[in-house]
Amino acid sequence: VQLVESGGGSVQTGGNLTLACAASGYDYSGYCVGWFRQVEGKEREEVASIYVRGGHTYYADSVKGRFTLAQDYKKKIVWLQMSSLRPEDTAMYYCAGDPAASIKSCTGGSFSGRYWGQGTQVTVS
Repeated sequence: VQLVESGGGSVQTGGNLTLACAASGYDYSGYCVGWFRQVEGKEREEVASIYVRGGHTYYADSVKGRFTLAQDYKKKIVWLQMSSLRPEDTAMYYCAGDPAASIKSCTGGSFSGRYWGQGTQVTVS
């Protein structure tokens, strides 16, 4: 199982970025993909998650209305579209997946991924 993030970078306040998480190596049909972020010295925060079959989603209050999940089910890619970025969005962003998650565990705000990507840095200044 492999998850690979891409799309991080530097952007000015108010700008947009889209992160991608490409998955491989498993049965995707029951998969949950979550996006997390972490600032050094702080706890990891779940940002958003999607139960890929059906597209059920969760967004943290801190990003609701600014971040949007999208997916290409056949290509096993989940995007995190980030708009109106703020300096407090600066973090290392990780995608994580679990092929056995339920809709409830995926979108209840407490998803914990089983497989993790390497992370991609987002810097907002």
